[in-house]
Amino acid sequence: MANPKKSTAAKPATASVKTSSSRAKSRSKPSNAKKRTVSKGYVPRLKQLFTDKIARRMLEEFSFKSPMQIPKIEKIVVSAGVGDAITNKKFLNSAVAELGQITGQKAIRTKARKSIANFKIRLGQEIGAKVTLRGNRMYEFLDRLLNVALPRVKDFRGVSPRAFDGRGNYSLGIHEQIIFPEIDYDKIERVRGLNVAIVTTAHTDGQAQSLLAGFGMPFSKE
Repeated sequence: MANPKKSTAAKPATASVKTSSSRAKSRSKPSNAKKRTVSKGYVPRLKQLFTDKIARRMLEEFSFKSPMQIPKIEKIVVSAGVGDAITNKKFLNSAVAELGQITGQKAIRTKARKSIANFKIRLGQEIGAKVTLRGNRMYEFLDRLLNVALPRVKDFRGVSPRAFDGRGNYSLGIHEQIIFPEIDYDKIERVRGLNVAIVTTAHTDGQAQSLLAGFGMPFSKE
């Protein structure tokens, strides 16, 4: 009878050790969770500018009843047409690489939607490249475009305020990709143009122009 008592007396001791260790681990977990929540993420400069100043100004300017009605930039599409890719795919490869350097995101190849005999284009043939930017990358690219790339344009006199499509979207044509500092002039195949389409949630062109002007879009006075 003595042996069973010894074995039963030893079991609660091990159980108490396990419970105490598990309690110590559970007490240490909340401290780590608090440290993770304290750290703040990176916010682009133009995104912070929108929340701090532009949104408040547009709320008063257009007398919106709700902050949800304030227009914002939804996405930016940077594209390039490469007609030389019909004869030499090397030009298309360089265009894809350059778009990746400019935007910081991998570009996709665009294909022809129909055949055009005069231009020797077949249906489904790769003739261009594009990148769709959203979120932080969108604001970072817009910041570089407005404050670094456009000031490097020769004889720059501002962008046209008539390039809106009537639904709050703006298209900007760039004649040379070398205005972006990410492009090395000595390593490019040839100078080519780009198209930048800024898609907003604005219902009118006036709202979209006020939004882009708040970010610093240098509209010319026509």
